[in-house]
Amino acid sequence: MTSKEIEDRLVQGIASITSRDKSSIAVDMPFHKLGIDSLGFVEALVFIEKAFKLQLIETDLTKKDFETIHSLAAFISKRL
Repeated sequence: MTSKEIEDRLVQGIASITSRDKSSIAVDMPFHKLGIDSLGFVEALVFIEKAFKLQLIETDLTKKDFETIHSLAAFISKRL
């Protein structure tokens, strides 16, 4: 899976979590500006674990990796 495909899947998931239109979500926009609060963060982690079959608790995911969809896609692509 390419980084672009990962980004597209993340945009779809974040759009669903935040009830936003996919076209309003930029991959370089910080998650807090997308309306991701602490509950949304947990929902995003669950979505990522299911969509990409990753156990994030077993990875070295940092706050920096979870700044934007772009940075998160780069993190995920290294683990697939």
